[in-house]
Amino acid sequence: MADARSDILARIREALQVKAPKPHFKSEETQGQPVKVGKQWLPDGGETTEASLVILAEQLAKLKAVLIRVPDEAAAGVAVADLARAKAWKQVAYHGASLVRPVAAALPCPSWEADASFEKQKLEGCDAAITSCEAIVAQLGSILVSSASSGGRALSILPHVHVVVARVDQVLPDLATAIAQMEAKHGAQMPSMLSFITGPSRTGDIERILVLGAHGPKELYLVLVG
Repeated sequence: MADARSDILARIREALQVKAPKPHFKSEETQGQPVKVGKQWLPDGGETTEASLVILAEQLAKLKAVLIRVPDEAAAGVAVADLARAKAWKQVAYHGASLVRPVAAALPCPSWEADASFEKQKLEGCDAAITSCEAIVAQLGSILVSSASSGGRALSILPHVHVVVARVDQVLPDLATAIAQMEAKHGAQMPSMLSFITGPSRTGDIERILVLGAHGPKELYLVLVG
């Protein structure tokens, strides 16, 4: 208890004496000179695309999400079709995005475009959902989806498996960059729903036992093209 108290008081003293950093930036400058700031709370997101991809892969592994790298859209279709066969999917719902439709067309099982004809009970009966996304935050291993990019609110939540198909250029280093990109893209017409998906749905509320799929998909796959 004494150590916790000392830690809390030390943080208060630091906050009073040193300028606190924005959680998504490493440092700040004033007139070209670095400014002393407090410690960085969020992890690094990488300075280059390759660095961000390495960090993303590490974060997804920690979150028990699966990253599948493919060179092109045709390979993405093959990868998801192989996954469907391995998991014995009988029906899949998908969002009608340009990157998703070719993947859905390659499936060996029946599929339907959920945002074209939404049916809750039919969606709940699907083995998997395939959507696009707005961006991927390497810093947190999070996938940013919206009502505009993932076929509404239910498609990425109701089926037991969620497959996200995205391009490498959608991988961004940090949360701030993702939010800035959303503001630049949508302006005042922001989608009605934004959600950061960070691994499969999970809870540890009951006796601190981790349970996957409690409030949404229990499996998450990111198929990254490029």
